[in-house]
Amino acid sequence: MKKSDKKIDNALREALTNVCETALGSVDGFVWLTHLVNYSAFPNSLKIICVFETDESLSNALEAKRDDYFYQLIQDKLNAVNIKFNKLRQQVSFDSEEACERSHAGKWNERLAKLQSSVTLH
Repeated sequence: MKKSDKKIDNALREALTNVCETALGSVDGFVWLTHLVNYSAFPNSLKIICVFETDESLSNALEAKRDDYFYQLIQDKLNAVNIKFNKLRQQVSFDSEEACERSHAGKWNERLAKLQSSVTLH
C-alpha cells in the first residue's frame, strides 16, 4: 500500500468507525459496518456495507427511511476527513447477519469476497 493510500485508509477507517458508533446508538437492529475498496480507483471503488442483526430489523429500518439517515451520516463523517463522493447512494448497501447465515453459513469473508469482485475500477 502506498503512503498516500495508507493516509486515506486511516481517515476512512476513522470516519466509518464514527459512523458505526453513532448508528449503534440510534438505529434499532444495526450491528456493524465494513467497507471494501480498491485504492487505485478510489473513491469510486469504495463500497460500504451496513449490517443489521435480522432481515426484519433491516426491513423495518428501510421502511422508516433510516437508509437516508445512514447516507447523510456517512456523507457528513467522510466530508469531515475530506473524502468526497459523487455516487454515495450507489456505494452504500445494507445486509443482515440473518441473510449471511442463510446464504453463506455465516461466513462473512465468503459473502464479502463476492462483493469484492464487484468493486469495479472506474
